Amino acid sequence: MKIALRVNSQDVEAEVEPRLLLVHFLRERLRLTGTHIGCDTSQCGACTVHLDGRAVKSCSLLAVQADGCAITTIEGLAADGVLHPLQAAFHEHHALQCGFCTPGMVMAAHELLGRTPMPDEAQIRAALEGNRCRCTGYQNIVDAIRAACERAGGCT
Repeated sequence: MKIALRVNSQDVEAEVEPRLLLVHFLRERLRLTGTHIGCDTSQCGACTVHLDGRAVKSCSLLAVQADGCAITTIEGLAADGVLHPLQAAFHEHHALQCGFCTPGMVMAAHELLGRTPMPDEAQIRAALEGNRCRCTGYQNIVDAIRAACERAGGCT
């Protein structure tokens, strides 16, 4: 099947097998390897990307389901080699250890801040519920999201 979509502000057209998962399309066909495959069951959130502005787990969608949509991956947040403020906050607040879950966490947090510019800690934690980290206790992740939010003039 032929699909046409916009990935990280770039138009993309491709022939894909009808059963190809979006995560495999992004990683293997477009070489956007920041989107990780952690569990293949949509439980860990490492594959989270934005589909038309909404955080989705790309291991649970077929590439053909994204036809006509706009996709943003972790690579699409940084501009001209400068980290997005949320990415910078994760770095500054040591919100990662192995880093495997980080792209999914950042993408989930980015969606949260886009729809709730002043989230409290409970809202931040709720937004991260579909993302698993096996290395941290989540506090530094929450702190990083709050710091990015505060820089933007939000967070309660």
